[in-house]
Amino acid sequence: MFLHLGADVMIPKKDIVAILDIQTRLAGITREYLRIIRGDGLLEVIGEPGKERSFIITPDKVYLSPISCSTLKNRAGAD
Repeated sequence: MFLHLGADVMIPKKDIVAILDIQTRLAGITREYLRIIRGDGLLEVIGEPGKERSFIITPDKVYLSPISCSTLKNRAGAD
């Protein structure tokens, strides 16, 4: 099964490592992680910049999504 992250981006649910609220980026360690991921070209922003509500970590990439963490978790739980 796949999870729709916003716009036209879908990923296999089995690839999801974590779905986190964007507010966690306020923590220093999270900001540093996202800075490194962005520098390595592994960050994909879905939708308009500044509208991010969650980020999704997979083994290969991190996605910034305009869809809330709780909505994504609900979608991921429904088969």
